Amino acid sequence: MTLGRRRCIRLAAATIALAALPRAARADTYPTRPVHILVGLAAGGPTDVAARILADWLSQRFGQQFIVENRTGMGGNLAAQALATSAADGHTLMFTGPNVTISASLYKKLPYDLLRDTVSVGAMMRIPDIMVITPSLPVHSVAELIAYAKANPGKLSFASSGVGASPHLAGELFKSSTGVNMLHVPYRGSSAVYPDLVSGRVQVFFDNLSGTVLGMIHEGKLRALGVTSAKRWPTLPDLPALAETVPGYEVIVWYGIFAPKATPPAVIDALNKGINAALADPDIRKRMADIGGEPMPMTPAELDAFVRADIAKWRKVIEFAKISAD
Repeated sequence: MTLGRRRCIRLAAATIALAALPRAARADTYPTRPVHILVGLAAGGPTDVAARILADWLSQRFGQQFIVENRTGMGGNLAAQALATSAADGHTLMFTGPNVTISASLYKKLPYDLLRDTVSVGAMMRIPDIMVITPSLPVHSVAELIAYAKANPGKLSFASSGVGASPHLAGELFKSSTGVNMLHVPYRGSSAVYPDLVSGRVQVFFDNLSGTVLGMIHEGKLRALGVTSAKRWPTLPDLPALAETVPGYEVIVWYGIFAPKATPPAVIDALNKGINAALADPDIRKRMADIGGEPMPMTPAELDAFVRADIAKWRKVIEFAKISAD
């Protein structure tokens, strides 16, 4: 057999093998149909809004529709369960945030395991919480709040948007980091908190940074004491970070995309490049800034390490506060 003939046979065999691969496993053909992005929280909320910003951009890049599908229930865990049992071909993804890393310890029994059943694809955005108080409270700084709480044990309560939600855990982390005692009062969503916070029925709230809370601060209905990022937030440079008073304190709401565990690496790589390209787009960066966030580009390996660290962090807080959703 001549060298030329052998080479032709090898090339033909390679071509047949490539053609035999599932189309979704090849970055040059992915995606072959619309991609569904599962969001475990309600439409119109911060997670949903961020997901739709990214979905629109990915639809244009890949030439297929990336469709946001809200699967609410169990604090976002129904969406995660649905992802874990979906076909690992890149056509079902999940857009989520710290609710899944909190749930890993908050629930004693979950029908899925985030680290076992899913794979990290890429991160989109990070945004802090903001610590606000009722204006009737006679404090104007985090240090004054700590001193007031210690001088008036049992008099302060902090609200949250629900047991195990990011605002709840932010308050519990503050308690464990400072030694203050505040009663936790859970509500059914952030919007339900504000009337009682403004009136003084509850005194403290760690809420996701949003136009709603900023508007109430500007109107004088609430007083802001600080942001929960490790450093001052770019869009609020005059507002201190809690870490300036409470060293090491940090709570960041992050958003990322996950896929079923066995999704081919070629698809993960294509999606990660698409997400990071979106984060470099000036229009996307402006839209994120408009809702208070900043880009959080990561490789799949970096997001995986971040998620593992976040699970460990919230496990300590949940154990300290003896919280359980079961």
